Parts: sequence; structure tokens; C-alpha cells
Amino acid sequence: MDIESQVREAWSAAPSAAPKGVRIPILDPADGAALFTLPVGSAADVADAVRAARSAFDTWRTTPAAQRGARLRDAADAVAARADDLARLTMREMGKPFGDALGGVEAGVGTLRQYAELGPLRGGRALNGSAGAADLMIFEPRGLVAALTPWNDPVAVACGLIGAAVVTGNTVVHKPSERAPATGWLLGELIREHVPVWTVLGDATTGRALIANDPDVVAHVGSSATGEWIRAHARGKVLLENGGNDPLVVDAGVDPVWAAEQAALGAFANAGQICVSIERIYAHEAVAEPFLDALVARARAFEIGPLVDRRMRDAVHGQVRDAVEKGARVLCGGEVPAGPGSFYPPTVLAGCTDDMAVLTEETFGPVAPVRVVGSFDEGLRLAAGGRYGLAASVLTRDMGHAQRAWRELPVGTVKINAVFGGAPGGAAHPRGASGQGYGYGPELLDEFTYTKAVHVTAI
Repeated sequence: MDIESQVREAWSAAPSAAPKGVRIPILDPADGAALFTLPVGSAADVADAVRAARSAFDTWRTTPAAQRGARLRDAADAVAARADDLARLTMREMGKPFGDALGGVEAGVGTLRQYAELGPLRGGRALNGSAGAADLMIFEPRGLVAALTPWNDPVAVACGLIGAAVVTGNTVVHKPSERAPATGWLLGELIREHVPVWTVLGDATTGRALIANDPDVVAHVGSSATGEWIRAHARGKVLLENGGNDPLVVDAGVDPVWAAEQAALGAFANAGQICVSIERIYAHEAVAEPFLDALVARARAFEIGPLVDRRMRDAVHGQVRDAVEKGARVLCGGEVPAGPGSFYPPTVLAGCTDDMAVLTEETFGPVAPVRVVGSFDEGLRLAAGGRYGLAASVLTRDMGHAQRAWRELPVGTVKINAVFGGAPGGAAHPRGASGQGYGYGPELLDEFTYTKAVHVTAI
């Protein structure tokens, strides 16, 4: 039985205690065909999962760290063994090409293995106190973690939050996005035999029910609107990695064709559905014309999959139409294609201004809006504006400009001369509407623990 049939069979038998057995149709974004019918978890379903996770906490928190790490390695092996199935579900549910989807699964496996190694090595520290006494700082797990994860990279993100939470002694209730629920369901099935993780499926009502159970930590990766709701209603610690409106500054003196390649990759990869996609471009007037020509040529050749659904496509196209109505010029793309599915072409807009949503709000689609600037100072100033603070990129041959960029841009991540990439284990704090708390790296372990100071004196 193929994986899609397994999901259908499991879900058709799943009772839903939601009112009238609420179920959500899941459609293939490539052709609009029905894939699955998602059973929506009720408040009672969520409460059962929370109760089970809380019950397991005392045993798990006292499990030796080395054993927790070994169990997490076993979970990583289980996910790796079904990598193709997870990638296929991701491809069918949200439209990511199979190779890209498989890369996301492999990244998730690597993250689980990273935390399996880091967790047991993470200890407290001794302090220099008085003679005859011992002073320590030690870490303790916080308790129940609610992990709410997105559809655009469903395995990699979930593995990061789950791995860091369980290896530090917490238990987890995971609610995957209703736009990629089968991927989240299979991931949960694979890892729950090894580590204390319970999966609840459903929509926003299910997520709100999970928050209402007062988890000790809420870790959410997704939209800023949902993040703001969580910030206002959650009683425990809140970790948020939310939307962005990430800028790219193209300085004078760079190769415009190379810069266009970087811009196209940043704006169009995964159909623009990456948290750190390039969403606004400030091009120096000295290179703007050849840069735009090269960007249009690259956009016309860039192959992408569909957007996750037609609702997302409507939102993206709405921002493009808003920009055109306010004076932007469509250099390529910008039209909803005929036919099934939720495809949208790589789109380049010129003549953009700050009264356009494409420069001020998250677009989350394959749109590259360009504003020409007269100087690097102007580009840097505009890039630093706005309510988001996730990431920013700068392309420059001037290392003085590069240093100013990483010092002055009020974002969690600054990338110089590359729109993607970075060393493993990097961690940053998003700012503003983009969130709060570490989302990745060894520092994420700190977010899931309390620090306790201990003073022991001999008598």
C-alpha cells in the first residue's frame, strides 16, 4: 500500500469528536485534486493528548540524558527510513518539488541527530563561591511543550522544535499545519515510538484548544497574525518565528547578472514560500537597469511549483494588483495562469514605492518588487524600515558597507553576498513582528529549560 493510501485508510477510521465530525478536504495544489479528508481534532482530543504528555513528563524528565539522546537518535533513524514517503507527502500537500522536499526531510533528520548529540553534553556550570561550599547552575526541563509548525518546510521545522524539546527532558504535543497534515501525521507516527510526542490534527480551532490547556512552552513557526494571537493568550513561555519582509540591497559595483541570480534564487525558490525569502529589493541606480534586465531573464527561466493553495495565490496576486494600481510596472509574470492548481509565475515589479503592500508586508509568493535607490545609504535605511525583523541580505564589494549592514540592520540574520546559506547550528533572535526567542542551534536548548542556582554548604 502506498503512503497516500495509508493516510486515507488511517484517517477514514479515525473518530473525530469535533462537532458533527468536522473534516477538512486537502487538495493537491498542482491540479486541485482531492488528496485526503483531514479529521479535525476537538477540544477533547487535544485535552487527551495534553493529559498523556503531562503524565509522561515525570518519567521522561528523570530519564538519563544519554538515554534521551539515544532515543532521539532512534527517532532520527525511523524518520530517515521513511524519507521518501515524507517527501512525497510534502510534495503532494504543498507543491514543493520532490528533490526539495527530500532535502527538507534530510535536514530534519540531521537536526534530530544534532540535538541527540548536543543534549547529553549540555551541562550546568560551577561557580566560584566560598571555601567549603559548592555553587552550581543547573538546567531543568520546563514541562509540556506545544509545538505548532508550518506547511512550507514541515519536517525540518518540526524536527528542530521536537528534538530540542525532548532531549532536554520535556514532553511535546505537536500540531502540524492543516495545509500539510499528512506529513505531520506520518512524522508523528514515526517518532512517537521513541520519544514522548503526541500529534493532534486540525485547524486553528485545534491550535487554540491546545493553547487553552496552558502548556509550559508554546513554540510556533508560522504567520505573524497567529504569533500575535499566541503572544496575547499563552500563559507559558512563548517562542515565535513568524513572518518576514526580508530586504535585499544591491550595491553599486557588483556584477548585475550575478546579483540578479542571487535575487531570483531568494525571491523564487520554493515559489517564494520560505520564511527568509527575498521580498523587497533596493537596487542602486548605477546597476539598476542591467540588474532588472538580468532579473527578468532569470525569472522567465526559473522553474517553480505551485503555491500551497488558491487562497495563498489570491493573496499574492492581490498584492501584485495593488502595486500595479499604485504605479508599479510588471516586467514579467503578474498574471494568474489558466488551468488547474494554484500556480503563479515568477513576477518582477519595477517602480515600486513604500505605499505598496509588496514593499511593506509579507508576500509569501514568487514576487520580486524592485525600488531603485540613489545610494547605499538610502538602500540601507529603507531596508532597516518596517515592522518585521527576520533576515536581510546585502550584495556589495565594499567591505565597509558590509560591516555597516550587519551592524545596523535590526534583524535576526544578515547575509552578505549570498541570499541563502550559513554554518550549521546558527541561531538568532527574530525581532518585531517576526517573533522572539531562539529558533535553531544549540541555543534553542536553553529556551526549553529553567536555570536553577544551587548553593551547598557542608556542616
